Amino acid sequence: MTDNLTKTPAATKPAGLLWTIVAGSAAAAASTFLAWTWTTLFPGNLTVYGYPAPLQMLTLVGAVLTGALALSALGIKGLGWLTPTGARRPLWIMALGTFATTLFTALSIIVELGALVDLEPGAGIAVLAAAVPAVAAYKLPDDTRKAAPAKQLSSWAEILIIVAVFALGLYAVTFGIDTDDSEPQLFIAYLILVGFTATALVKSGLSARLTQITARNRQVTVTASLFAAIAFPFIQQSGDTYTLIAVNILIFATVALGLNIVVGLAGLLDLGYVAFLGVGAYTAALVSGATSSAFDVQFPFWAAALTGMAASLVFGVVIGAPTLRLRGDYLAIVTLGFGEIFRIAMGNLDGTSGPQITNGPNGIPNIPQLEFFGYNFGESHTVLGVELGAYANYYLLMILVMALVIIVFARAGNSRIGRAWVAIREDETAATAMGINGFRVKLVAFALGAALAGLAGTVQAHVNTTVVPENYVFAGPVPPNSAFLLAAVILGGMGTISGPIVGSALLFLIPAKLQFLQDYQLLGFGIALIVLMRVRPEGLIANKRAQLEFHENDDQPDVPDQRRPAPAAADATTDAGAAKAGA
Repeated sequence: MTDNLTKTPAATKPAGLLWTIVAGSAAAAASTFLAWTWTTLFPGNLTVYGYPAPLQMLTLVGAVLTGALALSALGIKGLGWLTPTGARRPLWIMALGTFATTLFTALSIIVELGALVDLEPGAGIAVLAAAVPAVAAYKLPDDTRKAAPAKQLSSWAEILIIVAVFALGLYAVTFGIDTDDSEPQLFIAYLILVGFTATALVKSGLSARLTQITARNRQVTVTASLFAAIAFPFIQQSGDTYTLIAVNILIFATVALGLNIVVGLAGLLDLGYVAFLGVGAYTAALVSGATSSAFDVQFPFWAAALTGMAASLVFGVVIGAPTLRLRGDYLAIVTLGFGEIFRIAMGNLDGTSGPQITNGPNGIPNIPQLEFFGYNFGESHTVLGVELGAYANYYLLMILVMALVIIVFARAGNSRIGRAWVAIREDETAATAMGINGFRVKLVAFALGAALAGLAGTVQAHVNTTVVPENYVFAGPVPPNSAFLLAAVILGGMGTISGPIVGSALLFLIPAKLQFLQDYQLLGFGIALIVLMRVRPEGLIANKRAQLEFHENDDQPDVPDQRRPAPAAADATTDAGAAKAGA
């Protein structure tokens, strides 16, 4: 009896199933070195023996990760850290992701080439081998547990872990962006594997451990993230081809962070936020020396950026002053109306319906490229032996802009006024009763969010070299627009810094890579929002307060509910009350 109680969790697991998972994962990994089809007509050339193609590489990575989790569950020395909260759930999710990725590739070959005989034996082996771990992992008993306290590592070991994590993250992001647009199968398979892998890391408790390490080494984490972001254009295999996507993602994410102040911190539903981006872009276009500008001036970029921020801030105050006394749906409708008014007004300032300022629907083209101290952003430059194109120059500029916006967001969120925003968001009546001037606090949030969006708009005008009213609508096929920005904040996680960045990256990258689904992207986003509200209402990267609120009655071993007293304390309080009543 004593022996059974002292057995470790790994010893009580069915070792046969775990070794079956290891064997199936090894077979799936080995199958990636075989040919999966006989013809090169299928994108990616899966006909080569001994060298995995990119699609096969995804199966290889998934199989290796599945095997590693299974070995961790078996108690193999040195791998126990992979599953601190239990192995069954992450193992099954990872195995299912590997099988889904492999099956998708095989089905794509059949659909693309038109017949089952177009599959080579390697594809069949891969599908069957990947199915074995998925079935075996499903039959494992549930071993979910609360993670034991992590062993304290030396500072240099934690720094190496942070560097390795960011290096792997940079490689994964670069792999996804660099996928050929003519091969949507590769990007879809990439999304499948990344989604399942991220979920498995969360369920295993490993992501929580990494979060603890990064929290203890905040300066190292910030430095590593900055270096990883700067390194992106230097490791592009296709030159400047896909850097434009990265630039637009940064612009989209910067504007989403500004909206996060309004929606995530202050709790104000703004459906016309993209108008502030348009104000900054139009202002920069008018004062940057464009040939079609109504003003014969050419400000240096720093002056144009400050002018765009100031114009957006003033526009935010003008909109916010009469409307922020409204709440909820009424505020959303009014801001939506103001956003449409801005777009229509820009289209009417054409010299016919109104003054000749913006050229109406034709917009302001031929916006000149930026130039700092003789460094022209529109030309290619060789830096550290690597030729950087025009979009790489703007990418590095947007890294600086985003860093500035992140600093402003973090400082404002942790300040006195940031706490006032949160109080207003939670209960405006209670906050007002505590002495907070709700109108003034909300107006500051509105103005600050507008200024940050205007700053991003000044860069967007020079990247696109033209500004037209159709770019600033509530909902449209091309982000950023108000609907996409709001979706990015909600999907990523309101009130966080990394949440809107991740949400913006997904919402911009997926339509850019899967253009054949352009007519259905709004439907897809609607389905994604419904699914997310069901399985993770706090967003992909959750704010701790929101996570506690949404999962108040759930079993969350990794997120202790600090709002409730411990059972012993609660009993003591009850006993004290009963004693007092008895006395």
